[in-house]
Amino acid sequence: MDTIVSAERILLGPRGHRLVDGAVLVQGGIITDVGPRADIEARAPHDLTRFFYPNSTLLPGLIDAHVHLVLDAGPDPVSGLASTDDTTLGQAMADRALRLLDTGITTVRDLGDRNGLAVRLREDIATGQSPGPRILAAGTPVTAPGGHCWFLGGQAKGADAIRAVVRRNIERGVDLIKVMATGGGITKDGPAIWEAQFTEEELRLIVREAHHAGLPVAAHAHGTAGIAAAVAAGVDTIEHCTWMGRDGFDVREDLVTTMAARGIAVCPAASPDWRGFAQRFGPERAEEMFARMRWMREQGVRLITGTDAGISRAVFDDFVSSLEFFQHIGYSTAEIIDLATHETAQALGIAHDTGLLRPGHRADLLVVDGNPLDDLQVLRKVHLVMAGGRPHLPRTSRACP
Repeated sequence: MDTIVSAERILLGPRGHRLVDGAVLVQGGIITDVGPRADIEARAPHDLTRFFYPNSTLLPGLIDAHVHLVLDAGPDPVSGLASTDDTTLGQAMADRALRLLDTGITTVRDLGDRNGLAVRLREDIATGQSPGPRILAAGTPVTAPGGHCWFLGGQAKGADAIRAVVRRNIERGVDLIKVMATGGGITKDGPAIWEAQFTEEELRLIVREAHHAGLPVAAHAHGTAGIAAAVAAGVDTIEHCTWMGRDGFDVREDLVTTMAARGIAVCPAASPDWRGFAQRFGPERAEEMFARMRWMREQGVRLITGTDAGISRAVFDDFVSSLEFFQHIGYSTAEIIDLATHETAQALGIAHDTGLLRPGHRADLLVVDGNPLDDLQVLRKVHLVMAGGRPHLPRTSRACP
């Protein structure tokens, strides 16, 4: 559908660059023109669908770099997954993707599925069979036998088995490789959250296989030993990066310096329930963890936005609460909008076609009621979402096309 979308203001990005009374022309799913509304209208064909939103803001679509569409965000998502067959699970995943789209998210990175279901959903969305954001699918995470998220099917021990899991994912058409470098919280009877699951050489093997196929690697790593091995192996992003040791936090400044120099981004995967997590974890300990994120940013490490949606209490329709975490550690509202669009796109290697409102980019955008530069909560008031040029009116929308 070829369209013109216009609003009182457009956030072109980055650094709060804006246009008053502007419009975006979308043709064939691509932004082909951006400028003052009168100029765009004068240049555009007459037989277009038009969306006009006074008192509203048009901005790039948001990016959630860490979701798990196979999980239901309930009290025990692992048991829920185990009791759900693939057909039912695929339908549930499509509904979760739609909830993400409703909130203005136009790109997600799915970091762990079962049997290639996220890849299938990615194709359904790309071909217009199902509404949703663009999915960057990691497929089945590589993990140790009995390791974190073993139940997804990616257990491997030794070089040959590790290589086989990575190549199976590549054959399924994944967009990246995910490895569980340490234990994790939702795997009962698995390794401790701080415990490394692979050696540095094993992680190097994963990175070599992935990079040879042109794919980035995301490493789940809470523990410092796993973080160190992942950095040495040359992964592209580290998920969580909480610097845990056997006896408490164990931050290594040399690793932070290396991460900043190499451009290894960190996704804190701040749940929408991050405040509740702080209370359960212990406010003082949680604040120490949060302060580490603030410090890493000050040292030049790029942070990116992600929710861990699917984990217990990490729901699929409250992205703004996750963004409030970045407010808590010192980001301005304008910086958060850049972070959730262009900067995360850069870290994921997709900034060439999304994250900004520019001719030639995918038509990934949203319209919200008010000015989010004044108040982050405005991002909750979504009128219109467009992912890859397909207009979507959220189910709670007050949109006026």
